[in-house]
Formats: sequence, C-alpha cells, structure tokens
Amino acid sequence: MATQPPPQPDPSAPAPRSLGRALLWPIAAVGLGVFLLYNSMGTSAQTQPLPRPRAAVPAPAAPDAPEAPDAPRPATSVAQALPPATPKRLTIPSIAVDAPFTALTLDAKGQLNAPAADNSNLVGWYQGGATPGESGTSIVAGHVDTKTGPAVFLQLSTLKAGNTVSVTRDDGTVATFKVDTVETFSKAEFPDERVYGEAATPQLRLITCGGAYNKTAKDYTDNVVVFAHLTSSKRA
Repeated sequence: MATQPPPQPDPSAPAPRSLGRALLWPIAAVGLGVFLLYNSMGTSAQTQPLPRPRAAVPAPAAPDAPEAPDAPRPATSVAQALPPATPKRLTIPSIAVDAPFTALTLDAKGQLNAPAADNSNLVGWYQGGATPGESGTSIVAGHVDTKTGPAVFLQLSTLKAGNTVSVTRDDGTVATFKVDTVETFSKAEFPDERVYGEAATPQLRLITCGGAYNKTAKDYTDNVVVFAHLTSSKRA
C-alpha cells in the first residue's frame, strides 16, 4: 500500500531526529528495570550504567495469573513462543515498510546506540533483550525522519489494531504479529513499565517519535508506541 506523500521539511528548522533524548529505555523485558537514554543523532546525553546480560526467558504464567495493570489486552490468543533467532527484515504491508534490521547495542556509558542516520530505511533491534518471536518483550526502534527527510517509521502512527507486522529471522522462520494498540505518549510522562515490562509471552514494541517538533530542544515532544503480540509463524 502506498504511503501518503511525506511532509516537506522546513529548511529553516534544525534537522529533526527520530528518537529524542527524552525517550527513556528501561529494559524491563530483560528483568533489569534499568533506565537507558536513547538519542537518535548521537549527541551527548545522561546515561546509566551498562546492564547485565539478558536474563533467562521467564516461565509462562499460570492460567489464573492476573494481567499486569494497564497492559494492552491482545485481541486473540498469543502463539507459542519461538526459539531465539536474530531478526533480519521487518515488513508492515499496511504502511509499506520493508526494511532490514541492525543490532542496537550499548556504548561504554550505557547509552543505546541509534540506527544509522544515513540510512532512512533501517530499523534497530535491542539485541540485549528478547528476539522477536521468543518469550518476552522485543524492542524495535526506527527513525520517523532524518536530516535528509522522511524515514522508515514515518507512517507508524497510522497503524490500526489488527494490522500485521512480520519479522523474518535468521533461522528461516517468519514471525507474524498482530497490532493490539497504537498509542502516543509524552516523553515527559512515558509509561516505562507498560512499554518495557516483562512478558511471559512473545510481545513486540515498535517505537518512534511523534507529536510536535520543538526547534529549541531539537527534539519531538512525544513517542509513538505500537503494542503487538505473536499470532503465527512459518518457514520463509
């Protein structure tokens, strides 16, 4: 499906960034609760110490276990978790996304490195967390725009519940997720636990910037977050 024509950048405005310094990344999916600061264009930012390596995948909760408060409720049952496998390609047909993955790591200061800004069609996956399709919360980030113009997640906020997201993995499988909700949060009041909280089932979060662009702060005011769950898998 063709995307809407991208807005023309304001020549007088500072170059926008896809994920600003106000986005906190507590990698709760790894069971650490560590706050990490993601800065899309690589400028300095306050950071936290490096987290420990990813913990073992938590066991599935008992059938009568209560659901975490305010967590998005999947519209359908979640498919059986897959073994860990490195993601290779992300496809979202409804917004014409077809992009390769790059691994996102932490630098010596504990700051999550951003996807390369010189490639507008690139998504990043935090490799210290769950891989897409295995039990846990997998974190995927992409730029909404770069210095050169619109980028891979320009249309992310237009996704609707029920849209599908597929991840091709290096073990030859394709994991398909269904969107539960698409929400926009102020960076000043970002719901860390809701977005990054541990999950006993395969969950996916797609994150980019949203809201207004603040020329003074050189950052966007909000974050767009897509909540999705695994519904099926197949051989590529």
